[in-house]
Amino acid sequence: MAKFELKLPKMGESVAEATITSWLKEVGDSIEMDDPVLEIATDKVDSEVPSEVDGVIVERFFEVDDVVQVGQVLAIIETEGDVVIEETSKVAVDPVEASESQEKAVEEITQTMTNVQEAVAPAVSSNGKFYSPLVRNIAKAEGVSQSELDAIVGTGSEGRVTKNDILDYLKNKDSKQLVAEAPKTEVPKTEASVKQSKPKAIAAAEKVTPIVSSGEDEIIEMTRMGKLVANHMTDSLQKSAHVQSFIEADVTNVWNWRKKVKDGFMKREGENLTFTPIFMEVIAKALRDYPMMNISLQGDKIIKKKNINLGMAAALPDGNLIVPVIKNADQLNLVGMTKQVNDLAKRSRDNKLKPDEIQDGTYTVTNVGSFGSIMGTPIINQPQVGILALGAIRKVPAVIETPEGDFIGIRYKMFLSHSYDHRVVNGALGGLFVKAVKDYLEAWDVNREL
Repeated sequence: MAKFELKLPKMGESVAEATITSWLKEVGDSIEMDDPVLEIATDKVDSEVPSEVDGVIVERFFEVDDVVQVGQVLAIIETEGDVVIEETSKVAVDPVEASESQEKAVEEITQTMTNVQEAVAPAVSSNGKFYSPLVRNIAKAEGVSQSELDAIVGTGSEGRVTKNDILDYLKNKDSKQLVAEAPKTEVPKTEASVKQSKPKAIAAAEKVTPIVSSGEDEIIEMTRMGKLVANHMTDSLQKSAHVQSFIEADVTNVWNWRKKVKDGFMKREGENLTFTPIFMEVIAKALRDYPMMNISLQGDKIIKKKNINLGMAAALPDGNLIVPVIKNADQLNLVGMTKQVNDLAKRSRDNKLKPDEIQDGTYTVTNVGSFGSIMGTPIINQPQVGILALGAIRKVPAVIETPEGDFIGIRYKMFLSHSYDHRVVNGALGGLFVKAVKDYLEAWDVNREL
């Protein structure tokens, strides 16, 4: 029998760790290649870790809710086959020499672990705060003490200190904009002084009036995904100066064209042609026309993106939203766009998205019309600078202008709601971009061939 180490795989360029949410297999269970062994969650997406071999699980190294680094061994799987150390096991070994060798190896490993622990700040401080390896390495390199690190108010998930938090702290350390160093003189700790020494975020949280529920009320714990979304939305509102522009588009040509071709498209491609890929194609064209909407802001630097990667907000079964990304959307024809949209939407509902499929978006689209809303004011998906909400398509009476005169007719119309970051996108750009989307929709060719 041979033993195989199941490790946490690399899950995208910016993902360094994951939290184990559940084990799908127990010690002693038989598994086949590609069987899911456990479920993990990152700050990007939830996913499964499959087995790479057939065998039996003989050992697990982590429990549910443990945080695991990429590359760490999760479990040992015993497989059929020759033992790797078969030849060495045939050689006679003196028990005394083996014992001394083992003790020496243990001492060396212990000393190495001690040196590593002394070289970097602990992963979890005495007050229970967790620090990623990157944050700890920056703190060590810049001479940030553990007490200073503990005092930094984190903006990451569950209050974790992120790379940007510690860099901001170092940047503003001299001006004392974030956290002042503790005085060197010992001062007796009174109740008042303890209250004053607490970080602002903790003090503010303590001032929140607790909700008193009656015996008939139901208290529901937020899911991990719900907490991440809540933090992400709050962070975006604090960072970006949100401004909205609204415009109404006549999509009668789009409606009639889709009705005419959708059955043939289904027979030929085996895919349902919805309105979403049509809108995504049009938005990608508008982003080509207005590339300064396809940017991100980092400090005082504007990053103009080369690729147009459209994020598509999709609803999950538990009511939360996730944003899979269509990479290089402007290079896809409508058939390719439809296949991408349908595939990502299905795998979003089934919780089968890969981490790199929700990264690197440059602009986001959300369809509030699918819930019956005619318009909305969506929150920008950081670090992007714009998001477009698609309202419900409605059949309404409208004034139709013709060379022979105006008349009243029935038209299919919808509202487009454009939220953008007013720090870098002015009203002219924000308005012209959404008008370009409207113009493309209204000029749709009813004779277009697929």
